Amino acid sequence: MYVGRDMTELSMIPKNEWKKEELAYFHHSLQQMVPYLNVEGQTIHREIVQEITSRGGLKRNEADYTHGTRVSYE
Repeated sequence: MYVGRDMTELSMIPKNEWKKEELAYFHHSLQQMVPYLNVEGQTIHREIVQEITSRGGLKRNEADYTHGTRVSYE
């Protein structure tokens, strides 16, 4: 389960200051609702995707014994 800042708080912070886990969680959440999003929701989702892309995606560079290569928000 995601434990972190909610969208109300994050909406006041530039996307480049969001943590990877926050980007991953809200991308996943909004991706599931794409057909139902209004223009503002679509814009927020697009900005999240652009920030993820600018950071090189959501994969970790290497795995270790406690983490895989994907960012987990749970």
